[in-house]
Amino acid sequence: MAMAVWPAVDPVNLHSDTQTRPTPGMRQAIAEAEVGDEQRGLDPTVNALQERVAELLDHEAALFLPTGTMCNQIGIRLHTRPGDQVVLERFSHPAIAEGGGPAAHSGVMIQAIDGEGGMFTGAQVAEATIRPTADRYSPRPRLLCVEQTTNYGGGRVWPIERLREVLGVARERGMRTHLDGARLMNAVVASGASAAEHASGFDTAWIDFTKGLGAPIGACLAGSEGAIEEAWRYKQMMGGALRQAGIAAAAGLYALDNHVERLAEDHENARVLAEEIAQIEGARIDPADVETNIVIFEVDDAPPVVAELLSRGVEMTVFGEGRIRAVTHLDVDRAGVERALEALREVVC
Repeated sequence: MAMAVWPAVDPVNLHSDTQTRPTPGMRQAIAEAEVGDEQRGLDPTVNALQERVAELLDHEAALFLPTGTMCNQIGIRLHTRPGDQVVLERFSHPAIAEGGGPAAHSGVMIQAIDGEGGMFTGAQVAEATIRPTADRYSPRPRLLCVEQTTNYGGGRVWPIERLREVLGVARERGMRTHLDGARLMNAVVASGASAAEHASGFDTAWIDFTKGLGAPIGACLAGSEGAIEEAWRYKQMMGGALRQAGIAAAAGLYALDNHVERLAEDHENARVLAEEIAQIEGARIDPADVETNIVIFEVDDAPPVVAELLSRGVEMTVFGEGRIRAVTHLDVDRAGVERALEALREVVC
């Protein structure tokens, strides 16, 4: 595969908010972090981050992990047994972007729900989990997963009322619940509801320190003390044991202190991007659907459009033959958005 050749000017990288780089202040926090053996519970910076996240999400304990994908995989493993059924939205991250991990690590089956904007209803959960009394033929619906915000759904924010609705149905069915909070802080900033309001009703929940928060690595899974104690076993089993991880945890603490409120800038840049794309002939989007930092729009043929944008120093992502995704983040300012729009006007007509 040929490597992309960037133009001489700095690119406008809207591929994803995973493209963020540590800021100077974050690099300083990393360099000055107090460290110890994380696996033995001796790293003070990791311990501080875990305590901070547990309090933030209103859970008893938390566990620092290298990636959000590992948070999902351990969460699924905690709540299920082989042969169980996990209920989630059809295009949510564990279903399409974790390499078949739910099957490989937990031996579970996936029951996918077709959501609107990545969100489903309590009625859909009820329909997906109907089983005859004493049915020994079907997999048991054991776990409900929710993604906040939605990725393929375009960064949409689950309203608190909808979360309570689907959680209520899951409880009626005797199911466990897990919140994929890869962009939870975007939902917090966009909705005005606290992280605890979004997360406390779930048996496990996590936040990512990369993406919009700008850290180079790390996520934190929260739950009961018993769940997190068991999560340590799966962390070891999956190869995630760490040593002087305070250098990574320091980035997470810095992000929580300095990069949460500024997510509003990313949301505003995404709004401007969407509104201007809506004015381009040949591009189709409803700006009202853009609630956070993810902008998904339609064109007749996405791959050549994305290739032409790349040649002009603007990177976006093909999201199907006729869909393109652009994600704003702290490394793309308003001038970068304007450059992206200028290139898009030249390419799409």
